[in-house]
Amino acid sequence: MFPIAYHPIYKHPLPEGHRFPMLKYELLPQQLLHEGIAEASDFFEPEICKIEPILNIHTEEYVNHLLNLSLNPRSARKIGFPLSAALVERELRIAEGTIVGAQKALTTKVSFNIAGGTHHAYSTHGEAFCLLNDQAIAAQFLLDKKFATKILIIDLDVHQGNGTAEIFQGNSSVFTFSTHGKTNYPFKKEKSDLDIAFENNTTDDAFLTIIQSIIPKLINEQKPDFIFYLAGVDILESDKLGKLSCSIDGCKKRDEIVFNLCSQFQIPVQVSMGGGYSPDIKTIIDAHANTYKAAKSIF
Repeated sequence: MFPIAYHPIYKHPLPEGHRFPMLKYELLPQQLLHEGIAEASDFFEPEICKIEPILNIHTEEYVNHLLNLSLNPRSARKIGFPLSAALVERELRIAEGTIVGAQKALTTKVSFNIAGGTHHAYSTHGEAFCLLNDQAIAAQFLLDKKFATKILIIDLDVHQGNGTAEIFQGNSSVFTFSTHGKTNYPFKKEKSDLDIAFENNTTDDAFLTIIQSIIPKLINEQKPDFIFYLAGVDILESDKLGKLSCSIDGCKKRDEIVFNLCSQFQIPVQVSMGGGYSPDIKTIIDAHANTYKAAKSIF
């Protein structure tokens, strides 16, 4: 149906307290197969990303410290996960999954990465569970290889894509658009090309009205030939780390708005799944599965 990047290391075991957020990476593929949303042949296992595309986004000093597990304690604490070779490998495979998926989307129109959406990774450091910025790396790869000339990044996670904003500051080939909770992390926001900060407890109507109005204008103004979409489900009212009040149905309608516009304007889109931290894992899986259902109904 459409390509889906997944590797068993996505669910890399972590110390107690870190395992729950990783559980969705194991359960979501199973759910997609169980519901018949995807077939086994849709999944591909990404290799370890080459260093060159990473160095086109992240500084050599930072990348070397990651690869050698030599980050200083303060930098390691900002990431939030205990640093290990397996964790770095996981990030390298996630980045490659987004690069390969983006190339596949040029033909299939849409592709997914079960993980990804590591938008808090800056050019010089990682933070908030993000080591390497997968969509930024893939966006620059498409530009460097002349697969795209103008890219729109649509980040509808509850947290601002602060790393992505920093990386592409002043880059006219990439337009960064982020919606997020006004009082959510990061508490010091970066400047995206366009930021929409929602008040606490924003509901479906307000959220959907805004994006339905803004995204078509952005497409008409920026004329992107490729879109990266970060589809975090932490906008849900039930989310532990979000402060918005969107419903499961509203979250799915959000995805449908994005996919309908990509289809209407015939723009390929790569989707990384981003955040989701509701206390009930079933809520997270259902919301993420709805993103795939929305794509399947439109493409």
